[in-house]
Amino acid sequence: MKKIQVVLLLFLLWPSPVSAAYVVVSEGVVIEGVNEHEIQSVASISKTMTALLAIEYSELQDIVVVDKETTLQIGSSLYLEENEQYTMLSLLFGLMMRSGNDAAYLIAKHVSGSSEQFAVLMNERAEQIGMKNTTFRNPSGLDETDGGNLSTCYDMALLMEEAMKNEVFRIIVSAKTYESEHKDIWQNKNKLLYRYEYANGGKTGYTVNSGKTLISSANNGKNENVVVSFREGDYFDLHEQLHEKAFSMVESHLLIRKGTYTVRGRQVTVDQEIDLLIPKDGKIELTFYYENRQLIIDYVNYDQQRRLSYDMTEGKHD
Repeated sequence: MKKIQVVLLLFLLWPSPVSAAYVVVSEGVVIEGVNEHEIQSVASISKTMTALLAIEYSELQDIVVVDKETTLQIGSSLYLEENEQYTMLSLLFGLMMRSGNDAAYLIAKHVSGSSEQFAVLMNERAEQIGMKNTTFRNPSGLDETDGGNLSTCYDMALLMEEAMKNEVFRIIVSAKTYESEHKDIWQNKNKLLYRYEYANGGKTGYTVNSGKTLISSANNGKNENVVVSFREGDYFDLHEQLHEKAFSMVESHLLIRKGTYTVRGRQVTVDQEIDLLIPKDGKIELTFYYENRQLIIDYVNYDQQRRLSYDMTEGKHD
């Protein structure tokens, strides 16, 4: 089971300048945090959800025709022209690399028939992920007319954590450049991919209402972090520093190796290694149970009681 440590950063709303605040989360557990549940407009990092849903609800080779309404979208754009045809894959690269609002609208219309219906799907998926303080109103993150998409650093980190489980999403957000079928060459706006060796994904955002927003992911071969920031001018510098800090704070420990085990006279199979991120300066006491065909692990991490459970059937572990 893949463990992802999430590091979130939150800044209070403009115009009252405040010091940086952050929270460290491992699988939804807050290790350390300040104001991580503060709600604000999140701008184009909303497109993380748009991309995830497009991957889940369409085929990458779907041919999508640009309509007139798509060409009228404001803000950052791919400058799609009416009647042009793009694969869904190309639109996804343009969406996440160049933050094309026209691509967001076209993707939403292709998947759900309209932006409004797509927003319904976004909110349903957010509920599944556990994003309790999030409201999506559109696929792009624009907030000039409808108030935009409202969320928190914590919720957006949960979203990125979920999205990074998808291999197609990981490929798209880690790409530095992409050439579309129309010979458009797009470069990724996430500068961390060019300057930070462990960066492996992310999405920038900005509106006047939201200020600068950024999600970034980094993997040093041992741990994977997600950093989310609101209203931080030097966000690339800040994210790099926080990823480095996160890597220095915890280490991954193997709990159970892959293999077949005999538990209470029954054979169960663990098909993936189960590991846990543990603070380098702390201790965690683990208690293992096998109840109702589930392997249950209880532990306390940063004064928070946690329980992990793994469904098991005879001869198989999911």
